[in-house]
Amino acid sequence: QVQLVESGGGLVQPGGSLRLSCTASGTIARFKTIAYYRQSPGKQREPVATITSGGSTDYVVSVKGRFTISRDNAKNTVYLQMNSLKPEDTAVYYCRVWLGTRDYWGQGTQVTVSS
Repeated sequence: QVQLVESGGGLVQPGGSLRLSCTASGTIARFKTIAYYRQSPGKQREPVATITSGGSTDYVVSVKGRFTISRDNAKNTVYLQMNSLKPEDTAVYYCRVWLGTRDYWGQGTQVTVSS
């Protein structure tokens, strides 16, 4: 079993920043890939950023250059630093991991970008 606890969401003005955290029960070193997804009202959940156990990262085009995903194995935590936020970034953000044949999701954290 894997439990993922997310935090860091909130209300921010356009151009502002937020840092999301996703803390796992147990070591995150066992996960080959950790991902952040987001879902806006009326839209499908979409991948935003991924990070591998080796530290390789990938981003959806719409957030490249603005978002940074990182991991701290000592704290069993993955971070999503979000800068230059736009109203279209408003969504519930989720972290996701895979272990064996199963995947696990965090509970989600709301990010609202509005003036």
